[in-house]
Amino acid sequence: MFDALRMKLDAVFSKLRNKGKLSETDVDLALREVRKSLLEADVDFKAVKELVEKIRARALQLDVLESITAAQRVSVVIYEELVSLMGEDAAALSIASKPPTVILMAGLQGSGKTTTTVKLAWRLKNGHNPLVVACDLRRPAAVTQLQTLAEQAKVAFYGPGSPGAAAEETDVLKIVAGAAAHAESHLNDVILLDTAGRLHIDQELMEELAAVARTLPPHETFLVVDAMTGQEAVNVARAFHGLLNLTGLVLTKMDGDARGGSALAIRAATGVPVKFAGVGETTDALEVFDARRVAGRIMGMGDVQGLLEKVQSLSSESTEKMAETLKGKEFTLETLLTQFEQMEKMGPLGKVLEMIPGFNRLKGLSEANIDNSAIRKNKAIIQSMTPAERRSPKIIKGSRRRRIALGSGTSVQMVNRLLAQYEQLKKLYKSFSSSGKGLNPKSLFGGSGRFKM
Repeated sequence: MFDALRMKLDAVFSKLRNKGKLSETDVDLALREVRKSLLEADVDFKAVKELVEKIRARALQLDVLESITAAQRVSVVIYEELVSLMGEDAAALSIASKPPTVILMAGLQGSGKTTTTVKLAWRLKNGHNPLVVACDLRRPAAVTQLQTLAEQAKVAFYGPGSPGAAAEETDVLKIVAGAAAHAESHLNDVILLDTAGRLHIDQELMEELAAVARTLPPHETFLVVDAMTGQEAVNVARAFHGLLNLTGLVLTKMDGDARGGSALAIRAATGVPVKFAGVGETTDALEVFDARRVAGRIMGMGDVQGLLEKVQSLSSESTEKMAETLKGKEFTLETLLTQFEQMEKMGPLGKVLEMIPGFNRLKGLSEANIDNSAIRKNKAIIQSMTPAERRSPKIIKGSRRRRIALGSGTSVQMVNRLLAQYEQLKKLYKSFSSSGKGLNPKSLFGGSGRFKM
């Protein structure tokens, strides 16, 4: 989402790095570009003005201007002020000391509220027994959508047609009261209320939300906001907060291509912390919003913590499968296939590589020209092989290579390339697993010990 902003800021820092020590004029020119970049990213004008003033005051300090690493110092100042703007510490989810914890989910239609409700319930499954409740009885198919998503995520659902609720129930307060009784009898310690949305804020919507909150007082009141709506997201948050006293915000579609200014300014504009961010369509694509990680990615510093979490999120089943294939110090094409499958589970390759510090500065490499198609093609090649060929690739000669290429929808050249890469990885594995020898670069790169990109 922040690609354009990151590239523009990187261009500003490149100019500063070329200057060595900075003058006040250099700082003002740089901040003019920073201001322009933030406004183009759809950040709220007032927030931009306050942010730039804070950065200028710190950047003009004597120890910064006289430093031989002035450009780096200014970039750190901008990073720290971005973190301050979005909220320095990740806001924790409030869990009631006496169950159940009630979470009211509000938002306009199209914001992703229903999907986010199930994503949050799925996230809470680890340690809790959540119940999602269909409180949107006006929108066609809203109840069915929530029930279907809940079944897919394997979380409990309550709505019209559930025990104690009429199939054609239209009174949302009866559903809420029934859900509270259901949660008590089924030991659901978290209740998530998926309330009704509208195309715009109106009095009827707010009165219904207020009535739901009186019937089952929430410990958390979340507003789900589409991050792609720009500054309008800030206006929506202000309106809801004025009437509902929000405790947290959830920004959806943070993986989109929009400018993302709302993510930067919405906390500063409303005083309400952003607690979660939706980063994809899948059930597990909901992350705790961390201002330091977001600011780091904007500044091209990467997101090592996010990368580690993606690796750790891989299922234990695939990890055990990998361990099994490596028994006896053997690296087979089955092992390589498992690695490809794990890489796909981590998400789009470009997004993963973006988390690596300095990736955006590598010439010729960007998220735009890196995707998962190569992984899919390599998987297809291995899957087109027989079990004997996967165990012993040396038997794959001309006719077999042509058959594999045809079966995988690729070319003989791609099959040859994959087999060559496999041999390199096999040597690399042997270098690591050899007792006391460590990695031997000469065996991999023709004796030079140097790898060139």
